[in-house]
Parts: sequence; C-alpha cells; structure tokens
Amino acid sequence: MPEHPQARGDFAVELRGITKTFPGVIANRHVSLAVRPGTIHAIVGENGAGKSTLMKTLYGMHQPDEGSITVDGVTSVFRSPTDAIEAGIGMVHQHFMLADNLTITENIILGNEPVTSRGRIDFVAANTRINALMTMLGVDFDLDAPVSSLGVGQRQRVEILKVLFRGARILILDEPTAVLVPQEVSELFVILKRLVREGSTVIFISHKLDEVLENCDEITVIRQGTTVAHTSPRETSRRGLAELMVGGDLPDPSGRDTHIRDSVLLDVDRIDVAGATIGSKLALDQVSLRVRSGEIVGIAGVEGNGQFELCEAILGLIATDHGSVSLEGRDITHTPTRERINSGLSYIPFDRHREGLLLDAPLWENTFLGREDDRQLSSVLFTRRRAIEADSRAVIERFGVRTPSEQAPAFALSGGNQQKLVVGREMASDPKILLAAHPTRGVDVGAQAAIWEELRNARDNGMGVLLISADLEELIGLSDTILVMFDGRITAHLDPTEATPELLGTYMTGEVQEVDS
Repeated sequence: MPEHPQARGDFAVELRGITKTFPGVIANRHVSLAVRPGTIHAIVGENGAGKSTLMKTLYGMHQPDEGSITVDGVTSVFRSPTDAIEAGIGMVHQHFMLADNLTITENIILGNEPVTSRGRIDFVAANTRINALMTMLGVDFDLDAPVSSLGVGQRQRVEILKVLFRGARILILDEPTAVLVPQEVSELFVILKRLVREGSTVIFISHKLDEVLENCDEITVIRQGTTVAHTSPRETSRRGLAELMVGGDLPDPSGRDTHIRDSVLLDVDRIDVAGATIGSKLALDQVSLRVRSGEIVGIAGVEGNGQFELCEAILGLIATDHGSVSLEGRDITHTPTRERINSGLSYIPFDRHREGLLLDAPLWENTFLGREDDRQLSSVLFTRRRAIEADSRAVIERFGVRTPSEQAPAFALSGGNQQKLVVGREMASDPKILLAAHPTRGVDVGAQAAIWEELRNARDNGMGVLLISADLEELIGLSDTILVMFDGRITAHLDPTEATPELLGTYMTGEVQEVDS
C-alpha cells in the first residue's frame, strides 16, 4: 500500500485501512487517504474502483468493516450522514438531492430550518445567512424562485449552498462537472477556490483528468478497491494518471472516417412542444433535424434547453403541437411509443436512475426492459428466463460491466457500471436510430473508449445516432455534424472539424446564434 507523503500538522481527513464489503463484492480494500486542510484533493479511478463507496463511508452513508476515520485530528465513527454533518462534512451527490416544488431557500434549509421563539421557520434569519454565503461564493439567486426554474449549473450551486448552510468545512463533490459546459466548469472552480481561501477543504471525485490536473492540489488514485498512488499535478500527467487508473493512455474520440448513406432514417420537421421547463415559452420551437444512415448528429446545449423534450417527442412520450416525426419515411407522429421502439428506435436516457433502471431488480431483468417483444427472449405468454439471463451475460461481458453476476441488483453497481449496462442494453437490439443522451456520463476512460468504439462500429454498419452530450470533446470527436440547442430552438449548425469547446460554449449560452438556422 502506498504511503501518503507526510507533512507537519494534522490532516483535515485521514482514512486508514478502510475496508467495505457488500454481498459478493469487495468495494474497498484497506484504502488509505489523507487530505490536507485548505486544499482541493482529487480522487480518480475506474468505474467500480470504490471511489463513491469510500466517500459515502466518510459521509456516514456506509459504515466500514475495518479501518478508521479521522477528521481534524479526531478519530470518529459516523453512524449516519447526520453524524458526518455534525463533524463538518457535506456531500454534493452526482444526482442532485433537490425538491423541484420548493423554493431555493426552502431547499437550502430543508432539515435544518432555523425557528423563531414561537416555533415557526425563521425565513428572515435563513435568508440573511444564505445571502452572506452567496456573497462569499460570488453567486446571486432570487431565493424565492422555485428550484424547477434553475439550470443544472445553478442547481449545483444551490447544493453547495445547502451543505455550507449546514456548517460544512469539508465538501465532497461526486463528479460535479459531468453535466456542465466549459464556462460553468470554470465558474465552479472559481467557487471552489474561493471556498478553499476561506478555509474549507474540497474532496473532488472526477473522471476528467485535465480538470484534475489544472485545478487540484493533490490526487489519490484508486484501482480495484484499493489505493495505488498519491500524487500531485506537479508530479504526473494525463498519461501518467490514465496508466495508474486503467493501465493505458487516455482515449481519443476523434475519428473522421465518414460512412453516411443517402437514406434518411429520422426526419424531425418543424415540431413544437408546449413547455414547462423553459418558462412560458415552447419547450421545442420549430425544431427540425435529419439523421441519415451511418451518421452521428451531435446536439450541444446547456441542459434544460429542449434536449430532453426532443428525445421524448421522437419517442412519442410527449405530444407534438405542430410538425411531424418520420422514421425511414414513415410518419410516426401519432404512433405509440412501443410501436416506435419495435420499428427500430432505441434510447439511452438522460437519467439512468429515473428512466433507465429498476434499481432493486437484478441485472437480467434490467437488460430485458424495453425488449419484451423480442421473441428470442419471450413468447406471447411467457418470458424465456434462461435466454434473458444468457443475453444479460453477453451484454455484461461485451460492455465490461463489473459485477459478480447477472443476478446482482442494479443498485449494487457503481454509477459508471450502471451506465454501461444501460448503453449495452440499448445497443444490443441493433436499432436503426439510437437516441444517445450522455452515453459516457460517469464512466471511466477505459469504458469511455469502449462505448465510443461501439458507437463508431454501429454507425459504420448503418445505424443513425442522435448524440446529446455535455462532453464537448466527445461531440466534436464523434459527430458528423453538430447542432446547438438554445431556448428550445436549433440555433446553429456547425462543422465538427472547425468547432472548438470554446466556440460551442458561446453558442450554447446564447452569446452567438445563426440567423439562418
């Protein structure tokens, strides 16, 4: 086990010999971690390496089977997140924990409400304290606004305000930049560096090694449940970190060989959808696009600008108020969703937990979702369980899902392995059109390379792909053309050979728009 370089003074957090097991899985094995106060400390590793489990153990969501936790020099036992919060630890999860129907203030104080002498919630005191925190972070919100009106980057800042309101001095952020555009990523790190200057300590879980090297002070690498290295940006490189994580170099999405056929597989023609996510405006406003056989069409945009509604309209999950959707020349605007799927549509959803998985169900049931009409897997009256389990094992092997067996429940997998299972399931049916929303979100560099290769191979064999991604390098590298969505409209058509993340960012934030789009 590598020894962390010692320094004078206590560590803000020190984990020694942490071991945590679940049925059939050793998530952490004698992990060591030492985080200096007033630093941004990164934790990197493959999917299933044990990063999130380790942080959930520090946060009191799990209890270690072995090992000790020391916070600010005091050895502690956290039976619940409440214990961790009382010790000054806060965690911003990869999947935000906000209530859309509550205001920003109500979300921030939820579970920690200040009260007046009469026992009522003291909103004046709460807002005074929140305003002081916003001044410290350099952010500004209308605290009476509902959280449902906020974009992803704004929601994340509310989550940070929430943990600070509870008195957190040590902040754990799990994949915080996965859904942010470059400008929002820069703004997030400005906030984190302000926090550090004010005396806070940040533990930062990420797969984006460039961000880690540019913004973090120290780095711990975890592989297969144990610590393999403690290093710093001064002592390593992208390639060095990648080799420590997965034993190889970072993947590159670039590949300019085109295999586009003339046949149009998906034709979306001037559709409108009434919206709830973009104020009183239409969620989709005269949106048109085409995806041909052998083509990847990328969609760039800050989340909440109509991408979700676009996918739901194509799938028939929400009604269009105007316009049409065609698949291979056949109008499917009013066709039921099940029939669209059976005709060759497949969907990697935005949120794997809400839309993609039954978390309590075994993996073999999850790989069967949406494929109930596949006669190789079911008859008219019965499912063919042995065939489904064999199919599930094939998906698990093909996409490198790290699990003891197809009988394991989906909740037992890491987020990245859950994502690989969903991607594998949706590509296993060889669809004609794949709607791929953030297909590599939360996966490690090795899995990312494998998914990119699968998408390229499927494209080369004639599949059409509508790719929605917050990873702008991924969009630029994989797409044959890039469309930008802003405020429910297609505002730009860009050539990926000429696009840069910075250029895309200007279109995505509405700074620049094409007149003839």
